[in-house]
Amino acid sequence: MKGRTATGAAKGDGAEHEHQEGLDDGVNVVPPQAAAAASPGTGAWPDDEPVAPLAPRARLLPALGAVYRAQLSRAKVARIPLLFVATFQSVGIMIMMRGVVDGGTEARFVVSGASVLVVAFVALNLLAQYFGQLRAGGGLDHYATLPVPPAAVVLGAAAAYASFTVPGAVATALAGGVLFRLPMAHLWVLAAVIPLSGAALSGLGAALGLLAPRQEIATLCGQLGMSAALLLGVLPPGGMPTVIDYARDLLPSTYGVEALTRSFAARPDWLMVGADLGVCAAVGVLSLTAATWAYRRAAAR
Repeated sequence: MKGRTATGAAKGDGAEHEHQEGLDDGVNVVPPQAAAAASPGTGAWPDDEPVAPLAPRARLLPALGAVYRAQLSRAKVARIPLLFVATFQSVGIMIMMRGVVDGGTEARFVVSGASVLVVAFVALNLLAQYFGQLRAGGGLDHYATLPVPPAAVVLGAAAAYASFTVPGAVATALAGGVLFRLPMAHLWVLAAVIPLSGAALSGLGAALGLLAPRQEIATLCGQLGMSAALLLGVLPPGGMPTVIDYARDLLPSTYGVEALTRSFAARPDWLMVGADLGVCAAVGVLSLTAATWAYRRAAAR
């Protein structure tokens, strides 16, 4: 028994010594039987075996939910400090405008424009930067390998960025209502203005980020769009040149500002409020469709 043990130990030491020599010499130590089984032409190559079926493509709504949760958790960490900046910026603009606007319709435009500006800052500016960075850094290749529809990626990211603008927009509207002493009985309209304006601006921001040839240009386009939302949304439209009025009509956030402005009236014109929100919804569908097309185009390159 002891002899067998000693012999086995000696064999084991010899095999270990040969194995170590093979490693030291850089020799392939794969057993020849395994190499023969994995060689082409022997009948055991994996190409001769039936191909395993791929996992089924995820449906739109479950994939949208997964992307939304992932983007929301990421946005909470990286974007909440910027949300505070956007909120303080809007409140500061209202405080400055308080010195030149006493009240009435102009005050309602100032408060509405400052509230929607929070959404524009995040959904348009930051989302354009995000998709521009994702495209420049190769992040789109990661999403392109996932079995998720392109619309789920765009809608999930846009919904996440638009969602965490809610606290800032609500805080700005409340602060503006108190500052200008506006009636806030119909402020619930903000619950429709935020998602519809956010959808329209998020789709536009995503399309800018995906279509811009360089990341720096995507950042520039997002900042210019946010500046347009600031100038054309916060400033009262009365007395503006005709060209500015046309540009204001082309900006998607204008209709969200109009709807919120009407809600501050004692007796809102609900038909016009619904029409403005309908325009926001239509622009949101078009802009998100364009962003999905831009995502497919960028991911295919």
